[in-house]
Amino acid sequence: MLCLEASSLSSRMAPKKKEEAQIPPLIGRVGTNLKIGIVGLPNVGKSSFFNVLTKSQASAENFPFCTIDPNESRVAVPDERFDYLCEFYKPASKVPAFLNVVDIAGLVQGAHEGKGLGNAFLSNISACDAIFHVVRVFDEESIVHVEGDVDPVRDLDIIHDELRFKDLDYLKKQIESLERSVLRGSDKKKKPEYETLVKILEHLENNQLPRKVLWDIKELEVLNKHLLLTAKPVIYLVNLSEKDYTRKKNKWLPKLKAWIDSHDTGALLIPFSCALEMKLLDMDDEEKEKYLKEAGTTSALEKIIVQGYKILQLIYFFTSGKDEVKAWTIQKNTKAPQAAGKIHTDFEKGFIMAEIMSYTDFREHESEVAVKAAGKYKQKGRDYIVEDGDIIFFKFNAGADAWRQRENVWLQPGFTSLETLNYTVDYFNTFSTHYLGPFLIQNNILKIPPCRVLVTMATT
Repeated sequence: MLCLEASSLSSRMAPKKKEEAQIPPLIGRVGTNLKIGIVGLPNVGKSSFFNVLTKSQASAENFPFCTIDPNESRVAVPDERFDYLCEFYKPASKVPAFLNVVDIAGLVQGAHEGKGLGNAFLSNISACDAIFHVVRVFDEESIVHVEGDVDPVRDLDIIHDELRFKDLDYLKKQIESLERSVLRGSDKKKKPEYETLVKILEHLENNQLPRKVLWDIKELEVLNKHLLLTAKPVIYLVNLSEKDYTRKKNKWLPKLKAWIDSHDTGALLIPFSCALEMKLLDMDDEEKEKYLKEAGTTSALEKIIVQGYKILQLIYFFTSGKDEVKAWTIQKNTKAPQAAGKIHTDFEKGFIMAEIMSYTDFREHESEVAVKAAGKYKQKGRDYIVEDGDIIFFKFNAGADAWRQRENVWLQPGFTSLETLNYTVDYFNTFSTHYLGPFLIQNNILKIPPCRVLVTMATT
């Protein structure tokens, strides 16, 4: 636990900054509040899948375009590590990681030209960062297929082409606009962007998806600026009948795998049955376990959620204790100070070090003390790249100047109050902060003296 004397904070010298190693950017939007959109033709099971996934009540009628406005929800990411930490600490508050999911209305052939409300729906896809592409394989006479019959390979081609055509139209307009300033004008600063967009266009015209091309750092920056539909990673969800899912057989599965291998190499294909998942939704845990055991199968939802979270290039670290166990979402390749900043900006500004236990070591040794005794408790500096599942305790310098600027706590003799109850409550909940020395609480407002205050700050 880090102890800082308020009177000495301003005199501390900041350590000399080392030259930071450059980490190549990831493809996609920067941030942690990322979304995955459910995409497919009408009546393939998108809204039913969304309902099961989020246990919500979005409309799921048997006709095209029943989902006019995208439904958005979030679902907790299942993780046995989080469950174990909650069981171990029995905290007052439990906060898992969440996957943000958007249900987008069905596309039809010609959507990029505006057919079937296509332009609006393509815009909704553009606002997402990854795609769950739902493909219908089940036969059900009562659920009409928009193309007349069930052919999932044809359906894949339709969605694939609509997204590609939309990007081609967009790129041609962008290139035409840049040509005027780069080739006919004198704005040479935009030349790298122009050349990169021309390169992307050539790949797309040859049916090569931008997400599958190896780009250099500068090209990636251009690609991320334009957030093309075909640059978004895709997970293919194959919606089978309960019977086919249980017996793990269907004539279309090998053909779908072959299509993915030729069009989207390396992409993940996950079979599931919306009919089965909807049936399980109405059962309690005991009934569900018995039903799945008798059927000799398992639910695919947990795998779908976990893989959806991973494809957004998100990970999380844990802070844990009796007050709270929480999974903090960050992007891959995030360094320790920026991870600390997710808890509070002061953690990043005054970052000193991160004390880290791996979940595996904690599970093996069953306590922080035992992990330390085994020599597995690590101290990491500013260049440490946080790994998924790290259990972290951050140490940081609070900074007297920052406190004076924010709340004028130590500026004058006598007691100075933190100005709002909301801030006080948030302050305690966030930092588990303790004040040693004279202090006073009046009307639920913390009042502290201007000196001789010892502050301890921790994330646990």
